[in-house]
Amino acid sequence: MRAVTIVEGELHWSEHPDPTPGQGEVVVAVTAAGINGADMLQRKGFYPAPPGSPSDIPGLEFSGTVLANGAGAGRFAAGDRVMAICGGGGQAEQVVVPESALLPVPEGVDLVHAGGFPEVYSTAQDALFTQAHLGAGDRVLISGAAGGVGTAAVQLARAAGAHVVATVRSHGFHGAVAALGADEVILPDQVAEFGPYDVSLELVGAPGVEAVLPHLATGARVVVIGVGGGAKAEVNLLALMGARATIGGSTLRARSAEDKAAVARLVEGFALGLLAEREVAVPVAATFPMEEATAAYERFAAGGKLGKIILVNG
Repeated sequence: MRAVTIVEGELHWSEHPDPTPGQGEVVVAVTAAGINGADMLQRKGFYPAPPGSPSDIPGLEFSGTVLANGAGAGRFAAGDRVMAICGGGGQAEQVVVPESALLPVPEGVDLVHAGGFPEVYSTAQDALFTQAHLGAGDRVLISGAAGGVGTAAVQLARAAGAHVVATVRSHGFHGAVAALGADEVILPDQVAEFGPYDVSLELVGAPGVEAVLPHLATGARVVVIGVGGGAKAEVNLLALMGARATIGGSTLRARSAEDKAAVARLVEGFALGLLAEREVAVPVAATFPMEEATAAYERFAAGGKLGKIILVNG
């Protein structure tokens, strides 16, 4: 098979041995694979793949069709349409993953859009509901809401009955994010005007945490899942104490296979049903052939996009 391969910080479309499924594993012929911030960091050498995942092939999510099952893997058959998160290796012609990580692609959802679903919806659902315990009627602030996880979080929070306030830097995307379900779409420097917030989903990092701390409701939950704007914040502990608030953080990539399987089952029970009913979607900013990964990564790094950049096998 061929795969996007990191060689001294550059991306190459290179030959690799075809993967073989082990106990409980499935080999999938990849149709599409979304690009995520972690891929950009891995390319630069800042975010190594976890043990058991290829160190030189990026890609944390993919969609495609089942090629082969290992012993003990029987939920899906050859030809079934599936998607999943993985520790790496998704940006390739084939990938091997535990069957427990797989999600069925709903009928009527094309595999290109499905390739941008698993990572962002798994991340958003886990952060909003498992970590932040978002409930109906809560006022949630979602920072950086025009990106992949942001657009997913807006739609899931809306579906759960929350009041959604989304920060988006580009005025040009405000209408599109509102159409996804945000009650208010604001600039980052307007956070103080729309609080207090029961939940703050922080996708940008330190500046967002510092901005929201004085505007938290009693018992508020702040969950950090992105630090592109900075990883070190000055925290006013008096504001945190006064609101009886908590600050937490979350990532998916380094979790065990068992933990990822548990996340997949929760997503299958909520977000996947919404996708099947067309109540949520995956906005796609652009698609690129898999062998043109360098251009796709440059487009991702340039910013100014709504939704996902997707790599596609021909």
